[in-house]
This record gives sequence, structure tokens and C-alpha cells, in this order.
Amino acid sequence: MIGADAIVKCLEAENVKAVFGYPGVAICPFYDSILESDIRTILTRTEQNAAHAASGLARITGRPGVCAVTSGPGATNVITGIATAFADSIPLICITGQVNSELLGSDVFQEADITGAVESFVKYSYLVKNVNDIPRVFKEAFHIADTGRKGPVLIDIPIDIQNAAITKFRYPDQVNLRTYKPTIKGHAVQIKKVIRELEKSRRPIICAGGGVLLSDAQKELREFSERHRIPVVSTMMGIGVMPTRHPLYFGMVGNNGKAYANRAMNESDLLIMVGARVADRAVSQPDLITRGKVLVHIDVDPAEIGKNAGPTIPLVGDAKHIFEDFAKEEFSCDHEEWINTLTGYRETMIKKRHPNPAYVDPAAFIAMLSEKLEDDAVYVADVGQNQIWSCAHHIVKEGRFLTSGGMGTMGYSIPAAMGAKLGDPKRQVVAVCGDGSFQMSMMELATMRQHNIPVKIIILKNNYLGMVREYQHYTYKDRYSVVELTGSPDLEKLSSAYGMDFLRLENMEHASKTLDIFLEKDESVLLECLIDPMDLVK
Repeated sequence: MIGADAIVKCLEAENVKAVFGYPGVAICPFYDSILESDIRTILTRTEQNAAHAASGLARITGRPGVCAVTSGPGATNVITGIATAFADSIPLICITGQVNSELLGSDVFQEADITGAVESFVKYSYLVKNVNDIPRVFKEAFHIADTGRKGPVLIDIPIDIQNAAITKFRYPDQVNLRTYKPTIKGHAVQIKKVIRELEKSRRPIICAGGGVLLSDAQKELREFSERHRIPVVSTMMGIGVMPTRHPLYFGMVGNNGKAYANRAMNESDLLIMVGARVADRAVSQPDLITRGKVLVHIDVDPAEIGKNAGPTIPLVGDAKHIFEDFAKEEFSCDHEEWINTLTGYRETMIKKRHPNPAYVDPAAFIAMLSEKLEDDAVYVADVGQNQIWSCAHHIVKEGRFLTSGGMGTMGYSIPAAMGAKLGDPKRQVVAVCGDGSFQMSMMELATMRQHNIPVKIIILKNNYLGMVREYQHYTYKDRYSVVELTGSPDLEKLSSAYGMDFLRLENMEHASKTLDIFLEKDESVLLECLIDPMDLVK
């Protein structure tokens, strides 16, 4: 057995089903060895999308996604995908090939110091110098990626290490890292403090972030909210923690959130932030959320607690464990007056849109699409105006809403949707993007075709980089610079070139019928929706 064989054995031991990537000489031993395995290999058309696809799979399966690329430009191309996963705490294992160990530091062909380059965007990175370390390194990497605050781990393996004979392969049963002991269980005293504050509170609210989904704590949070009649709002990454139409869910907070959700959070006397970073997109003025209220901040990463806002009660731990502990506590409270107030806000503070009838109204279209999707469908929003419309108008039933929140990486939706579909082939998966973000990953239509990954794709086309154009509209008084997408491809011809069915929707007149055709069969379809170029999300 050589090192490359050992890598494959490690992935098999971790029950990995698919590896996304792009080969090159420095990673060829691994890709040769994996031919003897049942692990599926998916050739993406660029390395960044290999990481995005692994991210989509990880978010649906709850297990780390894996990508493998070559050295030099292969490794540097994957950095944006790693950074995207890091910003949203998605567990990834990123394997990079590297030049011969003896040549490291010589600036030889396709050498790049990838462990140094990704230092800001990984939980940890390894440069493997001894072939016998491979089993230990992989066991540790999966453990680090998938525990505590989850995130990407990079393993850089020189080609000579991949080709070296391994004297004895034994995959470790357990990991014991002296300097890495994430806190999972919440402190009992802090939990009691939270319960006491809940008993006193008249206007409590839970703000749920992506950490709730990452810890698979949706059920526990929902049951706690229902049992004690505590309203819930969410950050962008927390969308889906509660069904959109749940009577106790009051929408997404933040600059692009619901006005009534922000008002609910501001007027609360007890704010429980769970699995959220209190970052600027969700809370533009962190000092305001501590004023006149008790702030409880629950997070598995102690570094996040107090970073942007000082909590009254910090509580470190995994959201699932903490809500399980909350459920054991007996207490009573009465919040009906508060819930009635928030329900009134939700009914009266709905923003009125005035769409151009000559085009597709993205708000009405996304709501209609949501109604027609299966209950457990996966909706993957890209970045830009399409993302904000999706956050505001997609109706989550029992499915998932995926997007790039922390980094805001354009081009995320199509590869992430591919990964999600491979992670759960029985679920309906739809990627929604703008014509700008589509052109950042449209090469993956070839991947979908080659590997038979049936993802539905919707392009909200307005011939602009819409979000930047909107910013320039407000900030520079319609002085537009480098935002017009002149020269974009004919999407009907592009679909034909990739063997995909194509639909076009010019206005809302035939939207319902077109969506029925779009969703009728479990096969890839590209739907182009013409959007008013001057439409605004605000």
C-alpha cells in the first residue's frame, strides 16, 4: 500500500461517498488509487466549484464534504471555496497535491505554499511529511472539521508522500487532541440563569443563526419555542430553522430583513441569540441590541461570544445539547400579549411592491415557486438581488434554504446545488441565480450533464450586476460603472449546447403554467426569467 491508497482507505473509513475535484500531476497518485474504490469522483470544471459542491453536500448530509485538487493554481483556485465554507462554518476536507517534499521552497513548477495561503480561512491545515502519518492526519482532520464550530480543514500532500510505501495502515478509532477540546454541553449555572430571565421576561425572542442548522437543533428549538410560546426570528443563515409560515416565526432580521422582524428584536426585553455571530449583516448596530434588554448569547465558539456585542449571559455549547437541557427545566411564562403585538406588526408592516407588469415580478415569482416545490425541497440562492428576493419571499416548509451568507460568494448556487442533489438524490433541488452569478459557474452545466446530476436552474435575468447597480443607484445617483452585462450568452442556445431543456418567462401571465412544466420531471431544466433592470430589493 502506498500513501495514495491510504488516503482512499481513510475516506472509506469516514464513509465518504463522493469527492469533487480537478486532477493534475501532483494529485494523480490519489486519483489513480481511488479508481479501486466505490467512492464517486466528480470532475468539476473549476476548482473553486469543487469546494462549493462539497459544501452543498455537507450541508444536506450533515457530514464533511471532500474535494481534491492539484498543486499550484489548482490549490490557489480552491481558496475562495474554502473561504466561503469557513465564513459559514461548513465542514470540508480539502486535499491538495503538492510538489516533491525535497523541492519545497524551491519555487519549482506549480509549487504554492497553500497551507500558508489558507491560514486565515481554515480551522486547521496539515502538510504531510511522513506517509505513516496519513491515517492519523485524516482522522484528526475529519474530527476537527465536524466538531465544535465546524469548518474546513486542508491537507497538503506532496506527490512523493502519495507514492511512498506505508509500513502499516491502521485507521485510529478515536482522536485525542490535547489542545482541541470544544465545549459541547452548556454550563448548568448559565442555563439556570437563562431560565430565570425567561420567567421574568414579558417580551422574549430567540434569534436563530446558521449554528442551529449546523448542530441539527431545529426540532429542539422549535419544540422549546412552541412549549413556552417564545417568538423566533432568524439571520439569513438561520432561514429554515422554523417553517416560514409558523405562527411563532417572524422572519429574517438585518439590513435586508423584514421590518417587523427587526422591530421585534429591538423591542424585546430578552434576546436569545443562538448560533449567530451578531455580524453586521444581521445586526448593523450591535450596541443597540444590548440596550434596555437582557442579551443571552449561545454559541459553540467562545470566540464569537462578546466579539461584537457584550452579552448579559454568555453560554458556550452546542445548540442541540443546550436546547435539550432547556427542555428538562420546568418553568412557566405568559407571552400571549407580546405574540399578539408581533402578529399585528407582521400583518401591518408588509412592504408594498410596485412591480413592472411587463416583466416577471421576482417577489411574486419566488413565492409561487415556493408553493409548487415539494415540502422537503432544497432551495439554493446565489448572491446579489436574487439572494435578497429569495430570503424575503421563499417559503420554507420542511426543506432547506442554502446560500453563501458570510462571504457572499457569487457563483455558489449551481455547484452547491449539485452537491446537495448528490447528498440526497430523492430531494427536489433548485438553484436560483442572477445572470451575473450564473456566468460565474455556468461551466458546471457540463458537470451536471457528465455525471447526470438533475438540478433545476432559474436565472433572474436583468442584464446587470443588479445588487451593485442598486448600490450605485442610491449612493452615486445612477452613475453606473462596470455593471452592465452586455455580451451575455443566448441562454436558449447555451442550454441546447449542454443538452438541457430550456424555458423562458417574460412576465407573470404564464408563470404558473411555466413553473408546472419546469418542475414536472426530475431532470435538469434551465428557466430564464426576464426581470425589470431597474427593479430594486429595497
